[in-house]
Amino acid sequence: MVTFFRNRTLSQMEINHTNIHSAIKGAPFSAARVSDLLARYDAQGPRYTSYPSVAQFAEFDSQVYFDAFANCDSHAPLSVYVHIPFCNTPCYYCACNKIISRKAGSVRTYLNYLKKEMKLLRLRSRLNARQVEQLHFGGGTPTYLDDAELTELVHTLAHSFDLSQQPDRDFSIELDPRTMDRHRIELIRGLGFNRVSLGVQDFDVDVQTAINRVQDFRQLESLVGDIRVRGFGSLNFDMIYGLPKQTMQSLEKTLTSLIAMNPDRVSYYNYAHLPQRFAGQRAINEVDLPKPGLKLQMLRYIVERLTDAGYVYIGMDHFVKREDSLAMAQRDGSLCRNFQGYTISKARDLVGLGMSSISSVSGVYSQNYESLIDYYQGIDIGELPIRRGFVLGPEDFIRRDIIQQLSCYKRLDIGKIENTYAVNFWEHFANVKPALLQMQNDGLLSLLDKRFLIVSPEGGLFLRNICMLFDEYLGRDSHKGFSYSRVI
Repeated sequence: MVTFFRNRTLSQMEINHTNIHSAIKGAPFSAARVSDLLARYDAQGPRYTSYPSVAQFAEFDSQVYFDAFANCDSHAPLSVYVHIPFCNTPCYYCACNKIISRKAGSVRTYLNYLKKEMKLLRLRSRLNARQVEQLHFGGGTPTYLDDAELTELVHTLAHSFDLSQQPDRDFSIELDPRTMDRHRIELIRGLGFNRVSLGVQDFDVDVQTAINRVQDFRQLESLVGDIRVRGFGSLNFDMIYGLPKQTMQSLEKTLTSLIAMNPDRVSYYNYAHLPQRFAGQRAINEVDLPKPGLKLQMLRYIVERLTDAGYVYIGMDHFVKREDSLAMAQRDGSLCRNFQGYTISKARDLVGLGMSSISSVSGVYSQNYESLIDYYQGIDIGELPIRRGFVLGPEDFIRRDIIQQLSCYKRLDIGKIENTYAVNFWEHFANVKPALLQMQNDGLLSLLDKRFLIVSPEGGLFLRNICMLFDEYLGRDSHKGFSYSRVI
């Protein structure tokens, strides 16, 4: 028998809409409250763009990846991610797989190998009849490519895949504002991209200087205007809190400027300082970094300001306008989270192309080599350049579903989990019960009973902690040597 702090039963309609648009109001956390929350929840953990996380990936035969395609609907829609690793200059905060290069011919060689990878994939998998409804260019800096190179890459993809021409497709690209002008925006729209994401990070010049990413505010304003008149379906700003030199005062000014620019989506990431893993971060003076207690206050303030401005707090640092497709997907139950972050469930299978890219096909994860030399050598021997992967088992599917529900909807339909997987939830997860009760006592859960778990508005700040309770791999020996970012 499970004992709960609250016994009220909600109707399904209430469950579907509870907390989706909740904002955090009121005075900042008291010092005692911050201290108590940090003592309990300031831990390291995954961001759950997948479950299990990449820390569990191990070397495996690329044939396992090809076999996964045989278990798919050969006409089901497909998502494709293309990784462009090159950057002109280092941004000190960056934790992406990137190459700082000005070497002539480096892009030419990379594009040639991307073509070879696509050809190998087509020869050994059934992709010809699967229409690509979601396409994403990430990096690095995709706009490191010049206009001719970008055009060539899109044409190569169109030759290798059936790219959707439907107006509701999701074709997105990450842009460095410093590399863009009106003509490049016109080209990107003409190539079929209908969503763009600008790497802004922060508007304060002192913060920009500290992270080696100084960009002109007026240029950004002009660029946003050019994007608006070109009919893009969505404009996203990538922002970061917890950067060196950030204060509550500078954050307030940045948020005022951000809201005035009125992007459709905002990704406000928690800066992960892991200098032991990312050499560029060693250029950041740790003395300049906000302390965990201040970062918690920053996140709370970000949620309050953006929700007051009409944004919906999707979760895991993401905000969208109420009329945005992601907000509608959260309301109708079609929101999902994968290696590209939050997205609409248009395609269940994701094919990653390029160095370090990750694929997810029919319960199989695979990741390409993370170094350029290894990536090239893998393709040279006539094989896909897959370094490692993971095959999900029955228990992984249960826990992945739970983490998906929590990260996308801030709630868990326990009855649905029991019916889908034929388990008694509270017997199966008996070890999780004490921590959930503690979270409810701390105000992070607004409802916990035999049928439902609902995250409170404040609990949304600790969504990763709640998901971590259902991660059976955390703390295992396989994590030795792998450092996650801090949750707070």
